Amino acid sequence: MTFEIGQLSEITRTYSAEDMIAFKRQAALDGAVPETVPGPLIGALFSYLLGVKLPGRGTNYLKQDMRFLTDAPLDTALTARVTVTRLRPEKHLVDLETTCTTADGVRVCEGRALVYVEDVGKG
Repeated sequence: MTFEIGQLSEITRTYSAEDMIAFKRQAALDGAVPETVPGPLIGALFSYLLGVKLPGRGTNYLKQDMRFLTDAPLDTALTARVTVTRLRPEKHLVDLETTCTTADGVRVCEGRALVYVEDVGKG
């Protein structure tokens, strides 16, 4: 596959109180049910995008940095986006910006990801 600087993929997901009950149970967490979307669920959106959409199948995570800027509210559409920022085909590396925003544009999380892709192409 050929990649280009600026190429992006995104997914929009809303998490409910019922999702938080399921998350707490599956993660075997003690205490109250989360009232906001936990970081691991936001990270999972990026993981999905990187592994399934862009770059997609065969992607290997090397590094990821996430900075949480504010709480992600429940019952609010969250859009996670990955954008190609740098290509290093000779090393099979793709650098991406990662962001998660609410429907009204509030940035909840931002960061970077570095992935290894066997066929980066020449973009």
